[in-house]
Amino acid sequence: MNLTATAGRAGRFLLDFALPPRCPACGTITAEVDLFCDGCWREVEFLGGGCATCGLPLEATGAETCGACLAEPPPLTRIRSAVAYGDTARSLVLRLKYGRKTALARTMAHYMRRPLGELTPGALLVPVPLHRRRLWGRGFNQAALVATELARTGGCQADPLLLRRTRHTPRLKGMSVSERRRAVGGAFAVRAGRAVRGRNIILVDDVYTSGSTAAACARLLKRNGAASVELLTWARVVRPTTIR
Repeated sequence: MNLTATAGRAGRFLLDFALPPRCPACGTITAEVDLFCDGCWREVEFLGGGCATCGLPLEATGAETCGACLAEPPPLTRIRSAVAYGDTARSLVLRLKYGRKTALARTMAHYMRRPLGELTPGALLVPVPLHRRRLWGRGFNQAALVATELARTGGCQADPLLLRRTRHTPRLKGMSVSERRRAVGGAFAVRAGRAVRGRNIILVDDVYTSGSTAAACARLLKRNGAASVELLTWARVVRPTTIR
């Protein structure tokens, strides 16, 4: 008998008994870590398929690319997200960012591994950076936590420091497309000594809304020689009325 293995199983049993896994959204006890309870699972809209470029659902059409991407190809080669932005997805984001529930980064990464598989294999994971003022206030960059967890469990590489935000930008909510682009223009830089040329890069963020921030990062990386720039997020706004 392997006493070490037996002791390990006994320890895990006691830990699960004392601190059982709970639903990351509502706290109900679940069978495994990072799993939603039945009620919250029904509230989460998992995304799959859709436009080959932006990932938005394609309804009643056999096309692979949506009209918007055909008319004006985005600077991002591909965009993928795990879930649609809704009440449950939003609650995880808020609790991670403002409730300091950093273990939720692992939960998000758990569900982001599937859409990660649709992006370029072996690409470098790069989180969208926070300005130092916001980083000092929050204490961490939630996108960096998710990227690091994805790298740890998915066999990828991550560089949380490749990009830096050179100036604080205002909230983009309520701005027009042109106003958003001006607000984030020139707000990012590649850190000295970081190799970008020829690399395939996957930007990582928590929520994709208008895409202005990710697009600004993509343009910068391509100017510095990146072969491709894709985006992976936990949630994305599919229906603009869900933004709060």
